[in-house]
Amino acid sequence: MHTHWKKNIILFLTSQTISLFGTSLVQYAIMWHITLTTQSGVMMTIAIVCGFLPTFFLSPFAGVWADRYNRKVLIIMSDSLIAVSTLILAILFLIGFDVLWLLFAISAIRALGTAVQTPAVGAIVPQIVPEDKLTKVNATNGSILALVMLVSPMLAAALLTIASLEIIFFIDVITAIIAILILQLFLPVPSHAKALEKQKISYFDDMRQGYIYIKNHDYVKNFFMFCALFFLLAAPVAFLTPLQVTRSFGEDVWRLTAIEVVFSVGMMLGGIVMASWGGFQNKIHSMTLACLVMGACTLALGLIPNFWIYLIFMGLVGVAMPIFNTPSTVLLQEKVAEDYLGRVFGVLGMISSVMMPLGMLIFGPLSDFIEIEWLLIFTGLVMFIQGFFLLGNKALIEAGKPSVKLE
Repeated sequence: MHTHWKKNIILFLTSQTISLFGTSLVQYAIMWHITLTTQSGVMMTIAIVCGFLPTFFLSPFAGVWADRYNRKVLIIMSDSLIAVSTLILAILFLIGFDVLWLLFAISAIRALGTAVQTPAVGAIVPQIVPEDKLTKVNATNGSILALVMLVSPMLAAALLTIASLEIIFFIDVITAIIAILILQLFLPVPSHAKALEKQKISYFDDMRQGYIYIKNHDYVKNFFMFCALFFLLAAPVAFLTPLQVTRSFGEDVWRLTAIEVVFSVGMMLGGIVMASWGGFQNKIHSMTLACLVMGACTLALGLIPNFWIYLIFMGLVGVAMPIFNTPSTVLLQEKVAEDYLGRVFGVLGMISSVMMPLGMLIFGPLSDFIEIEWLLIFTGLVMFIQGFFLLGNKALIEAGKPSVKLE
């Protein structure tokens, strides 16, 4: 499988980039539509919860599917679900049925597709790519993701001024179809060993074995506990900064575009750094550095009164993201036994999909009573302190060393 790995990973990343581009366009268009028409922390919270909560409920099942079935087929199915639901939404909007709750509903359906896709993508990459190239590939993917995040908010803002929401929905449908065709016609990914076996145990036993695997491996368990708190604390900097900018600096669309652009440029730079440097020899050291930077910058975003200096710190948060995400993804891809990869990534998807909305359920309504600046100062400080816990965790430090898979 690894003989043509370069061609295969280029095809795979191309299809994922095209699909993600359309998805990203729609997400920005929906979020900005809600932000600019309601200016309500509660409405933004509802939209974000709808976009994450279904992922939480489906992720443990999707993780089992990623270990039991052909991962390429799962990715194609999830892309198809997202494309069909978006097409229905576009048609409803075209005929004049453009109510706010429809945007919430479609966010929920799209989140189901994401739940299936995330563990399948996380688990399929080690099938295509040799182990010693995982850091470079994941970092490159991070840069591509950032490029999409750079282009899509600008394009979404431009399209919103000259076209209607439904036009953006149709673009997403077209990009999903192209992505599916690339995967289906040009990328051969055989089923992994477990998917070829006759399943001897029940579906729920498979799920239970995934949880037992996590429980018996301290580095996975401790990493997930760290992520749970980290994602909770990241909610204000991830979701409330557009609202903060609208309230504190002005309601211009270009300001909302600017924070997304500098964040994405930061992520691109961080991805390039990780692809060329590879991070510290111990992956936990790279993750600690990123956590400290993100904590300090989040705190700074709550203190800075000047919008241009604010943008610099937003960019630094972006730089830190791939320095955290790349080693943490590779850590799991390298160390977790292949038969359990889908379930482990499924649980990670579950944690990320519930903790950020939980953060928004706490911080979103609070933002209508407490200045967002204070929320950023508090969460940034706690995030910074949390970074030191990574260094003090023996199981994680041991797992972070370059070594063999821990069966």
